[in-house]
Amino acid sequence: MNTLIPRIIRIVIICIIGGWLAIPHVQGQQYEIGLGLGGATYSGDIIRRLDPTQIGVQGTLFGRRNFDNAWSLRGGISVSRLNAADSVAPLDPVAALRNAHFQGTLVELSAIMEFHFLDYMSHQSTTRFSPFGFFGLGYGLFFANGQGHEGDPTDMDYRAGSPVIPFGLGVKYKLKDRVLVSFEGGARATFSDAFDKIGNESMYYPRFITDPVSGGQAVNPVGMNFGNNSDRDWYYFLGITISYSFHQVKCFN
Repeated sequence: MNTLIPRIIRIVIICIIGGWLAIPHVQGQQYEIGLGLGGATYSGDIIRRLDPTQIGVQGTLFGRRNFDNAWSLRGGISVSRLNAADSVAPLDPVAALRNAHFQGTLVELSAIMEFHFLDYMSHQSTTRFSPFGFFGLGYGLFFANGQGHEGDPTDMDYRAGSPVIPFGLGVKYKLKDRVLVSFEGGARATFSDAFDKIGNESMYYPRFITDPVSGGQAVNPVGMNFGNNSDRDWYYFLGITISYSFHQVKCFN
């Protein structure tokens, strides 16, 4: 099952891109290539909400095809650094004892549809900008190292991968006829609970141990390898992109 889902996602992405590229070329189609830079962060068992103190750098390369004044297809690859630590902003005293942390590099391939709310591309348009929304499919592969709890015997490099569902909002501005700038923020819903190394562990340690001095019950820091099994990890991007058009758009019907 773990290998079947990525294969299905790859087939879907190939079908989307192949289907759009098979459409006959008509007047007004436009191709772009671009790059972007921004920040990336994660939420899961260590961070439950966006934390501006735990942000990594994110970069992206992409190609885009505009079909009309509203719809575009963007395919690209992004690389980002993700990190989180209980020691920075623990959720509670138990999380502080758990002392989980990780850092690593995330590589994502995605195919994303964009919808523009204003006709900013046309030469007859009275505006040079447009808000837009986007959604799509992708796959993220995370190469990281860290520990799921204090004294984790598997404190070493690990890898986690998952299909992702990108979606978000942004604003595009036509700087020149062939140069576009956009500012966007997006979320990626994953199907994995293993990006932070805290998920469905097969080995759990006792939450309490016998205190060798008093003989009573004491908290076992090693036993803090727990998370919320009912949710999945997410990650987020916020940044700016710039793209160059190879075909000037004169008009769309």
